[in-house]
Amino acid sequence: MSSPPPATTTSSALNGCSDDATARTRLLEVSTAILRQGLVTDEQLTAHSTFIPGSTIGKHLRHARDHFVLLVEAISTSAPHVLNYDKRARNTPMESQRKAAADALNDAITQLQAVVPTMNMTEPIILHAVTPYPQVLETTFGRELWFAGLHAIHHWSMVRVIAGEMGIQMDDAFGFAPSTLVHMESKSLGKPKI
Repeated sequence: MSSPPPATTTSSALNGCSDDATARTRLLEVSTAILRQGLVTDEQLTAHSTFIPGSTIGKHLRHARDHFVLLVEAISTSAPHVLNYDKRARNTPMESQRKAAADALNDAITQLQAVVPTMNMTEPIILHAVTPYPQVLETTFGRELWFAGLHAIHHWSMVRVIAGEMGIQMDDAFGFAPSTLVHMESKSLGKPKI
């Protein structure tokens, strides 16, 4: 399995002609690889990590996917578009069933492929967040898409740790931020080791 190249935002992307939309959907496609290649039982989705208490692969897959889905749902409403990442469903079938996880991830990929290529990356969004105090921030679709991508990579790194605890081998670049991979390549440090 190979990792997607880092996406860049170009002026054409900011005008809604995003050639890197595929890179965003590939972040979710990469997540389906562990379901195809490494996990062979539903129980592996729910195995609790020794190193990251309370964490399971299923929880991380669902959590990262939710951010993309919530963004697509927010932008699909009439303006003003309101986004709240805190309104996520938990304990869903995708956290404990391989087929449900694959279906949910593939549905999210389909949604992104339908929406992202035609979106204006500067489309305004109002973000509601609890930090623990309520916050209301102005943002854009492009900025939140970028955030969802980096957020997914952050969770893939935890998936990598949990998979390693079970002896499941991941692609060398899985769970590493694009900037880390570029830095390692520029310093000739070779492949990431975890």
